[in-house]
Amino acid sequence: MSVEHLDNCRNLCILGSTGSIGKSTLDVVRLHPDKFKVLSLSANTRVDLLFEQCIEFEPEHVVMSTQHHADQLLERLKQAGILNISVTFGVQALVDIAKSRSTDTVMAAIVGASGLLPTLAAVEAGKRVLLANKEALVTSGAIFIEAVKKSGAQLLPIDSEHNAIFQCLPMNVQQQSVSCQLAENGITKILLTGSGGPFRTLSNEELVNVTPEQACAHPNWVMGRKISVDSATMMNKGLEFIEAKWLFDIDAEDIQVVLHPQSTIHSMVQYKDGSVIAQMGNPDMRIPIAHALAFPQRIESGVEPLDFFNVAAFEFQAVDFEKYPNLKLAIEACKKGQAACTALNAANEVAVDAFLNGLIKFTEIFKINETSVNKFVSEKVINIDDVVDLDSRVRKFSRSLLKTFSENVLEIAKPNSGDVKQS
Repeated sequence: MSVEHLDNCRNLCILGSTGSIGKSTLDVVRLHPDKFKVLSLSANTRVDLLFEQCIEFEPEHVVMSTQHHADQLLERLKQAGILNISVTFGVQALVDIAKSRSTDTVMAAIVGASGLLPTLAAVEAGKRVLLANKEALVTSGAIFIEAVKKSGAQLLPIDSEHNAIFQCLPMNVQQQSVSCQLAENGITKILLTGSGGPFRTLSNEELVNVTPEQACAHPNWVMGRKISVDSATMMNKGLEFIEAKWLFDIDAEDIQVVLHPQSTIHSMVQYKDGSVIAQMGNPDMRIPIAHALAFPQRIESGVEPLDFFNVAAFEFQAVDFEKYPNLKLAIEACKKGQAACTALNAANEVAVDAFLNGLIKFTEIFKINETSVNKFVSEKVINIDDVVDLDSRVRKFSRSLLKTFSENVLEIAKPNSGDVKQS
């Protein structure tokens, strides 16, 4: 696939513009008004913030999760005298802006499985897709990658770890997108780094009583609450493990997770001659976002360069799977196939939501995930309809498990079908 140069202004659709990735993307765009034009934005329920983004970036289309929130935004825009922005709502509206002919680049930053359909729509339309929604590959890896190959879409990773791996690959491999053929290019292993989250030094016994506030206090990164909890359980690293398998066309045995508490080295690539190439930088998502937005060129991200004279010594540790059973479960799911991965992601979203709402303990996230994966591991997943159906059934089952851990739980979150969950 040929790689476009940044000669002309790129037209952007940002799915999930009010979340942490979306806001960081707009921070980078703000630095380069001559290089990027925001054509469409979407959000879940944050009407006030999306209104401010509309005032500043003047998109043509915006999408909210529900008609209620869309009506609220539309009223705010009318009061401000802005009548030229189309406001719609729902999953189909997200799909429409993701595949719009006027858009060439889509930032896929909707958190969770709700981002799957619009991200897949962007891929099928042959867009340049900046993938921050790891669930798209976790829930439907083979289906998703086949769609990329069929449409000729360009897939660029935004997760700091995958973007780091991408940057450490030879340029000819980077330009091949998802057909990496790493072994033929002298690559023997992907080294996926992780900080270990806020509970790295706690004993296993202490994990039982940690609070949502503690779990969301990541030592290095500023992230949304769901992703912060995933980092604390290292499920985030498990989902990244599965994503790396599909992004770089490798086997699970070719990926090794390495604890690196400082989060300075974002990931590494090991070559057969003994070389290891690492990508380093301050822990700020604007770096991978700027890299992907402008690839193959380099632009300012707004992040200060790494100061080696003030950086703490680099530490590397092996993973304690007893402390991080969710990571082990994810690696096992990666080896077992698509149904296990789809079930894992769906169950985890339910379990993390329950934990954040005080319905279960931190350690019970794993119990719900494991039970759900074991129940659905043998399911057949052939097409995207199978993915959506399995995702819905797993969520229903996982919610039923919550009653085991909390007698006060009568209902948790409405069923996923038709919902739009964005940051």
